[in-house]
Amino acid sequence: MGYVAALFIGISLGLIGGGGSILTVPVLVYLFAVSPLLATSYSLFVVGTTSLVGAFSNWRRGMVRVKTALLFGISSISTVFLTRKFLLPVLPAAYGQVGGLVLSAAVVTMLLFALLMIAAAVAMVSGKKEAPGAKENHGGSNKLLSLAVYGIGIGLATGLLGAGGGFLLIPTLVLLLKLPMKEAVGTSLFIIALNSLIGFVGDIGHFTIDWTLLLVVTAIAVAGIVAGGWLSKKINGEKLKKWFGWFVGCMGIYIIFKETIGQ
Repeated sequence: MGYVAALFIGISLGLIGGGGSILTVPVLVYLFAVSPLLATSYSLFVVGTTSLVGAFSNWRRGMVRVKTALLFGISSISTVFLTRKFLLPVLPAAYGQVGGLVLSAAVVTMLLFALLMIAAAVAMVSGKKEAPGAKENHGGSNKLLSLAVYGIGIGLATGLLGAGGGFLLIPTLVLLLKLPMKEAVGTSLFIIALNSLIGFVGDIGHFTIDWTLLLVVTAIAVAGIVAGGWLSKKINGEKLKKWFGWFVGCMGIYIIFKETIGQ
């Protein structure tokens, strides 16, 4: 089941430019019995490598806004690296207890992950439709400041939770910068690849890596992103955004249930 799910990690990245990390962490935790903190590290490698393949394919079709990716990269990549290298190793192993629920680092990681997913889902489902002929918009210092702030926020999410950030990037690119959905997908993949792989580099020395498992899951996910890229050519971008939002929200609710009531 875990290897089949790994295929869908890649398909989701190819279709919607995100969601891979949303699938990767739960798959590793619930199907491969990897600890949540280690799963965040594995997720960075799997999602980063898979996204890089998808980003290259989209770049060849002119679907990657390199300027946008680099503007995000200035703030988000450095935030990811610093978070994984210096902040994560000093966080406590437990944060207390609420009722009968022990707030271990693993539980807190999964709950924060789920809350981010639900927030992103609301933004995607309730967001306005893209205007016909919408163009990339970086105009003004306020817009550049917004990009920097979003970049730092996405960098923190990627660094702390091993989430590539696609479920946060897509709403930002579509709603803030007015990118068409399919260009947002390609640009998101490029940003995710940069964030995730740099974040994984920051993990070197902190975890013992099972390279066999990691490389097999990554190879299957890469096959999935090729299939997802093909499917994306046949699916309406606006409908894709709504489906993505509902999917993310359902996954977030499931994780909250699993980590609290389902314990």
